[in-house]
Amino acid sequence: MAFRFLHTADWQIGKPFGGFEAEKRGVMREARIETVARIAALAESRRCEAVLVAGDAFDDNTVADRDVRRTLDAMAGFSGPWIMLPGNHDALASVSVWSRLARLGAGERVRVADRAEPILLGGGRAAILPAPLKRRFEAADLTAWFDAAETPAGAVRVGLAHGAVANRLPAAADGNNPIADDRAERARLDYLALGDWHGFVEIAPRTVYSGTPEPDRYPANAPGHVALVEIEAPGLAPRIERVPVARFDWRIVRAELFGDAGEVDAALAAVAEPNRAIVQLVLTGALPLRERARLDGILAAWEARLFDLRVEDGDLQDEPDAEDLDAIEVGGFVRTAVDRLRARALDPADPERDTAALALRMLYVEHRRAKAGD
Repeated sequence: MAFRFLHTADWQIGKPFGGFEAEKRGVMREARIETVARIAALAESRRCEAVLVAGDAFDDNTVADRDVRRTLDAMAGFSGPWIMLPGNHDALASVSVWSRLARLGAGERVRVADRAEPILLGGGRAAILPAPLKRRFEAADLTAWFDAAETPAGAVRVGLAHGAVANRLPAAADGNNPIADDRAERARLDYLALGDWHGFVEIAPRTVYSGTPEPDRYPANAPGHVALVEIEAPGLAPRIERVPVARFDWRIVRAELFGDAGEVDAALAAVAEPNRAIVQLVLTGALPLRERARLDGILAAWEARLFDLRVEDGDLQDEPDAEDLDAIEVGGFVRTAVDRLRARALDPADPERDTAALALRMLYVEHRRAKAGD
């Protein structure tokens, strides 16, 4: 009989989201607990025998009791066992979130994988081999004990760890808490369930990062999923299904503008559900001043529709043309000053180019505003 389980990690309940305004921070923190409830419902509906949480369920060990209780309430939708591994954010310190779980109502279904010893599930059909972190950073590979671990004959072997797989992650990834890239092979694992890397990826044979189920940055590595895993018998390849569960859609949208600010509308129209989208809009190209002024209105309209919009326009140049200057109905020395500002704004070698462009744009906008008020 196959052993079916759900693998997830990096919930980071209690994450502060300090870069957002207070109202949005509250919604985003709430979304992480809602996502746990979706995970529980998914595990129940797909008849999983366990949920394995590969570390960093909580953002730190000082997470509020209220957040812990509400997380446990969200987990109640799954009637089977939860195996929860301490990670680097919620390491198994002498005083930690794990020492509070029983008091906060965790119950028998929530089991902390706090020892380097097998946990038997499914009536002995599966052995979970955990590598709990007792501090934030470990120099040694805590999964090494898996190699010699004895498990019942006929039981599938599943490793549970939190850290960085050697030689497989990008150079910029955190290299602390190392894990051998051939651990699954050396320890005869049927599956190695990992946390720490926030994207979903099978990083080595039978070695999978589920990623964070609720993204927390603009990604390029497939966050927002969990892994549904089924293993028929020891030695057989696991069937792995990537299932989306996230509420928020973090994405980078790029728009190259050459004369028409309306291209921003076209780029953002590709966002299917704006009310759950957190967008970083990267603008490049060049616009005349009248289109730059129009762009402000377009962005304001999208800010009202999207959950959050951040605009990166450092590489979007002002390119005032004769029509722009004619719209500024001034003459004499003022017009001479405007012409000089335009010349400096269009000169890539001028060290004051950006200042001149900003001054000219402000002059244009104020002139149009004053004219509209006449």
